[in-house]
Amino acid sequence: MIDARRASAALSELVGPQHSTVTLPLHLARSGLTTFDLDQPRLWMNYYRIVLTEGAQDDLVRFLSRDLLVSLWPTLRTLVRRDVREVWESSCVNPTGVRPT
Repeated sequence: MIDARRASAALSELVGPQHSTVTLPLHLARSGLTTFDLDQPRLWMNYYRIVLTEGAQDDLVRFLSRDLLVSLWPTLRTLVRRDVREVWESSCVNPTGVRPT
């Protein structure tokens, strides 16, 4: 299961960029692409997958945008590990906007 430091943040806390070029720190993007132009939709998925999978809670808040996460979630949920998906979808702040029962 996902460790506690990577637990989902409240959607209202996600204040990351929606546009611009963002360079992820090495503790998130250890290899491959580290700089992402968020004005290029094809890069959003990889950027969000990296942050959701590798980021601690402060990374989630800093690098993710509530609006982008909600809009990308239907596809993004298929790209992240099951434990990451379950944490987000079972939290009281589900990216789909639907509270779990």
